[in-house]
Amino acid sequence: MVDVTEIYVHWYAGRSKSELAASLGVDRKTIRKYLAPAEAAGMSPGGPAMAPADWAELIKGWFPELADRRLRQVTWPEIDKHRDYIKSLLGTVTVSTIHQRLRDEHDLTVSVSSLRRWISATLPEDTQRSRVTVLRDEVEPGLEAQIDYGFLGQWINPRSGKRHRIWAFVMILACSRHMFVRPVIHLDQHSWTESHVEAFKFFGGVAQRLVPDNLKTGVDKPDLYDPKINKAYAELAAHYGALVDPARALKPKDKPRVERPMPYIRDSWWRGREFVSLEHMQADAIRWSSEVAGLRQCRPLGGASPLSVFEAVEQETLQPLPKTPFVLARWSAATVGPDIHIKVGRTLYSVPWKLIGKRVDVRSTQAFVQVFD
Repeated sequence: MVDVTEIYVHWYAGRSKSELAASLGVDRKTIRKYLAPAEAAGMSPGGPAMAPADWAELIKGWFPELADRRLRQVTWPEIDKHRDYIKSLLGTVTVSTIHQRLRDEHDLTVSVSSLRRWISATLPEDTQRSRVTVLRDEVEPGLEAQIDYGFLGQWINPRSGKRHRIWAFVMILACSRHMFVRPVIHLDQHSWTESHVEAFKFFGGVAQRLVPDNLKTGVDKPDLYDPKINKAYAELAAHYGALVDPARALKPKDKPRVERPMPYIRDSWWRGREFVSLEHMQADAIRWSSEVAGLRQCRPLGGASPLSVFEAVEQETLQPLPKTPFVLARWSAATVGPDIHIKVGRTLYSVPWKLIGKRVDVRSTQAFVQVFD
């Protein structure tokens, strides 16, 4: 819903119609429609000072239908009967959930759009309160690492001439903000697992809790209380003694440390650089992580550099790396055919005849292949 008073305040301050349309999320025709009466009256930006209340009085005369929004909403009286119930739920569940419960439990037949408009117009304080971001407590050293993929851009391999989409695997320690960046071409399970191994090697230890996104490379089924971690990722977490605690779906603020630096990585490291190979790219990303990103002045750390805080506070709190190296494995599923064979990649393997027709899990490494019923 457009705030016409806000349009006039910003327009009078000198902002163009195009800027208003972009900042308020409306098209330019709507901006022109609301500004037409003022322009017809000879008003222009930069005149005598006017307060929002002054504009509101003028807008009432120009657009009387905006004076009382409830007069234009025939469904609002029906919604208003459930005011207390809506207020009790607002801020704890989404508006879509409130709408569904009103339909199921109270037989309210209005659209979710009408309910959103009613809430915005009649419960503004509750609406603003529900949008407040509750700040998290500072994370203890060594407790948490946040992980994500971010798109960097296109890269043409000078050796093959092929164009590739390059993604950045990023792991950031939540306490010190020290980050590890590894560019990859494929977002598959092997690349995801391998990037974790390299990140742990870079930090020289492992955080107690890993907070990734809900990508299929890590999480088979998102859930707030009992997410289903895929076999390869669970195997890695068990080897390094870490807990995988995925962020909630569509809740980027669950891992803000890794969400915010993505534009910084693109601008400071990726753009304008040339690389002769993926290996060259990955080596340079490690150099940049230590020598540039690690030495930057970080405002949340009081101007200290992430690397100095990491070395002074967090490094010794990380869990030590296991004595035995992690074996990278690929997990897949296969159906046993009538010829008692399964296909793994491009190779056929025989299995016991009692498994004909069954779906089995396959774990493949460079040394051997295991089949699980």
